[in-house]
Amino acid sequence: MTSVDWGSRFSSHFPCWGVKLLTIRKCRRGKGTIALAQKVTLKQIANEVGLSPSSVSLVLNDRPCRISEENRRRIKEVAAREHYVPNQIARSLVMRESKTLGLIVPNIESRFFSSLAKNLEQRCRAEGYALFITNSDGLPENDLDLLGLLVTRGVDGIFLVVADELADDSVLVDELSHLPVPYVMIDRVVDNLSCDKVLFDHEQGGYMATKYLLEKGHERIACMVNAAKSMTGRKRLAGYEQALAEAGVAFDPSLVIETDYYISDAYEAAIKVLDTDATAVFASSDNIALGLLKRLYKGGHRVPSDYSVVSYDNSAADALFEPALTSIEQDVTMLSEHAINMMLRKIEKPTARPIERVLEPRLVVQGSVSPR
Repeated sequence: MTSVDWGSRFSSHFPCWGVKLLTIRKCRRGKGTIALAQKVTLKQIANEVGLSPSSVSLVLNDRPCRISEENRRRIKEVAAREHYVPNQIARSLVMRESKTLGLIVPNIESRFFSSLAKNLEQRCRAEGYALFITNSDGLPENDLDLLGLLVTRGVDGIFLVVADELADDSVLVDELSHLPVPYVMIDRVVDNLSCDKVLFDHEQGGYMATKYLLEKGHERIACMVNAAKSMTGRKRLAGYEQALAEAGVAFDPSLVIETDYYISDAYEAAIKVLDTDATAVFASSDNIALGLLKRLYKGGHRVPSDYSVVSYDNSAADALFEPALTSIEQDVTMLSEHAINMMLRKIEKPTARPIERVLEPRLVVQGSVSPR
């Protein structure tokens, strides 16, 4: 496959504009009209303060220069009075940085990914970066398109949660190996790719959820999981199997119920739970748990009196559900913190060796499990 010429794409989208400043003036309201903001050049600002455009540019961009404190004060006083703000796009062409980052997630409707996007955006903003958030709809081909979109928008780096870890990743790996900006893989990663990665131990999470149900006396435990399309799902299923084996409980394939990570899919799949003799369910994501609960309640069943449930992600704490769900928590704040630190390190030192961090989940006990 021929790799994308990212440099040509970028230059075609951004012509070489001159560096200007944008002044946001108070809008004049006439009869049904509002005056537009005016663009003011550095030359106009320079004429007002009696200095050269280059001197004004250096001061307003906080660049080193031999300009007196009095002149600096005058320039900034005018800028403050007139509400001048720099044209960030033009400035990025000169500084070779846009102070923007990109995020690609598979499903922004997922409580986990929306929480990740929120936390990461807040952390980026605290570091002086704006974050572009994009959604792949769980399609690997969209990952490729969104990588191109973000690069042509001039981002300084990209956070990537891949759509499908089990898809043929040769094309994605090839594109990432030619990416002209740093990237960090979060949560869902490509195992054979050497890059910065941060994720939780999904197998440990599945093990903890199932072990807790076993300790409460449940042996017929259904597992609703996306193992067909998701490596994270396979790892959570492996943890489920490990906990059963340690407890001496035979693995029963009929208790493993396949579903995608959408509430509607889980709702349809959950009818199979009612066809088993399960007394408890390990729902391997909060969306899956919410689909399960909708199906159970429609059938007149209650949690935990009829079924005990342990969820995954602990992002559904605000759901209108009583009792609250016992869940495996993936601390999104911690995940975001590691991701942004990796990104800033890579932006500062592109040749730094890749880092992979595997974080430990924790069990949050609520009221959705009763003893058997």
